[in-house]
Amino acid sequence: MGKTISLTIVTEASPLNYGEGFGNVSELKKVNRGDGNTYPVASRQALRFDVVRLGNELFGWNRDTVSKTKGTVQFKDEVTIEDSVEMDLFGYLKTGKKSLKRAAVARLSHAIALEPYTGDFEFLTNMGLAERIGETANLANIENHISYYTYTITIDLSKVGIDVNNEVELEAKAKYERVSQLLDIIKLLSRHIRGRQENLTPKFVIGGLYPMANPFFQGHIKLVGTNLETAALKETMKLTFGGKAVGDFTRMGLTSGTFANDVELREEFDEKVQSVEEFFVETAKQVASYYGVLDEITEN
Repeated sequence: MGKTISLTIVTEASPLNYGEGFGNVSELKKVNRGDGNTYPVASRQALRFDVVRLGNELFGWNRDTVSKTKGTVQFKDEVTIEDSVEMDLFGYLKTGKKSLKRAAVARLSHAIALEPYTGDFEFLTNMGLAERIGETANLANIENHISYYTYTITIDLSKVGIDVNNEVELEAKAKYERVSQLLDIIKLLSRHIRGRQENLTPKFVIGGLYPMANPFFQGHIKLVGTNLETAALKETMKLTFGGKAVGDFTRMGLTSGTFANDVELREEFDEKVQSVEEFFVETAKQVASYYGVLDEITEN
C-alpha cells in the first residue's frame, strides 16, 4: 500500500516574497481574508526555488537540466528523473511533437503569514553609494512585516523514483536517499531575498506517515495572541479513515519557547510531542522502513 508523508510547518520570518510594486514602492505578496485582515504570502514557487537551491548546495542536485526549445524554457528532452532529483520530486512538463508530463510527488502549499499585515514600511536609500560621488541618494519604500508563517508539504512515497514516460524506476535505496535529502532541506530551509538570508527552520511541525495522501493539518494552524490554538488540531486528529484516526499516525516537533502555551501543548499531546530534530529523525526512519532499507541505513 502506498503511503504519504504530510507535514504542516510553522516558521518565523521577515517578508519572504514581493510582488510587482509601483513607483518606488515594493509591495508584499498578500491575500485578503474574510476576517478583514491582509496576510503576507510566500508562493509555493518561491519555496520550491530555495528547496532546489539547497538541494544543489547540500547534496549536489543537478540543475543543468534546462534548455529553451522553440521559445519555451523547459527541462531538456534527454534528461530523466534518474538525472534530476528536482524532476523526480516536483514533476515536469515537456512540450513538443509529443508532450510529456509527470505530476509532482512532493507538493508544496503557499506559505501564509499567521499574523496580519498592519501597514509597516521601511524607507531605503542608496546614500552609502551616492555620497562617494557627491550625488543625491535615490529613495525607495518597501512594505515590511515579521510573522509566523505556515505551509504544508506532502510526499507520495509510492511514486518517488518512478517515471512511466521513460520506463525508469530507481532502486529502493535511491528513493529513500532522495526523500531523506528533502526532509533535511525542509528542516534546514532558508530563503535568500533582498540581501537577507531568512531562516525557515521549523519552529513547529505536525504530521507523519499516512496511508493516504492528504494535507490533513493545512489550514488548521491558528494563532491566538502568542498561543497556538489546539482545538482544531485535536479535532483533526479525531478524523477517521479505514477505521483509523488521523491522530494514530501523527506526531509533533516543537522548538521550546516558541508559543506562550508551550507547557499546555506538551501536556495535552504528551508522547506525541518531540523536538524538531527528533521529529525529522523519526520520519526519516519511517521512510527507510517503507522502502525496506532501514537495516542497511542503520548499519551505515
